[in-house]
Amino acid sequence: MLTDRDRERYKRQLLAWTEDQQHRLKDARVLIAGAGGLGSPLAMYLAVAGVGHIRVVDRDAVDLSNLNRQTLHTEGDIGRLKTESAVEALRDLNRDIHVEGVTRIMDDGTIDELVDGHDIIVDCTDNFPVRYVLNRKAVRSGLPMVHGGIRGFLGQLTFIAPGKGPCLACIFKQAPEPESIPVFGATPGVIGALQATEVIKYLTGVGDLLIGRLLIYDGEAMEFQNIKIERDPGCVECRAK
Repeated sequence: MLTDRDRERYKRQLLAWTEDQQHRLKDARVLIAGAGGLGSPLAMYLAVAGVGHIRVVDRDAVDLSNLNRQTLHTEGDIGRLKTESAVEALRDLNRDIHVEGVTRIMDDGTIDELVDGHDIIVDCTDNFPVRYVLNRKAVRSGLPMVHGGIRGFLGQLTFIAPGKGPCLACIFKQAPEPESIPVFGATPGVIGALQATEVIKYLTGVGDLLIGRLLIYDGEAMEFQNIKIERDPGCVECRAK
């Protein structure tokens, strides 16, 4: 049950949903793939909302060039593992939740160990091979996944619900060529916050999820588009599901 401290901390949220729904957040386990531009705002908003267990997976160290967008990290963290500084920052935001950092490569050999036991996956990577690994795990296990991506002032977001809508491979049949993408820091802030919204909606049962829809954000024009997307009957990942 919620404690008196929980009720005080989350009292403004409890005007939007019930104590039972807040308790679902407290019991939830979320896997965040990536502690960078998207993972930073996402993790911060999940932490302050009271998601009870957050696992952050990343293999990189903090670099000066990260700091225009990766708000979990500071100049004092340069050279540290991102998982270390991320866990420290999130614990400072909310000491009542459990935060775990795992410094591992995410591939087909490690993904089961990293993801099993969690309620939802959040794709905050900038690497399509890793995204496809996450997607395969989601499809195979039936776990939902929230995908987010950015480029410059542009962002995208969708909710992968295996068996109910298209998977990531239905939408992106081939990975784009690797490149150093332009990033304006506020763009992952917007998309990361929207990813957090989708996760919290799923865990509490509030609202409609972005299943079968790709949300496109254009920060230069300050416009959102909601594009309907269908399952690909010939998808190599989800056609049998």
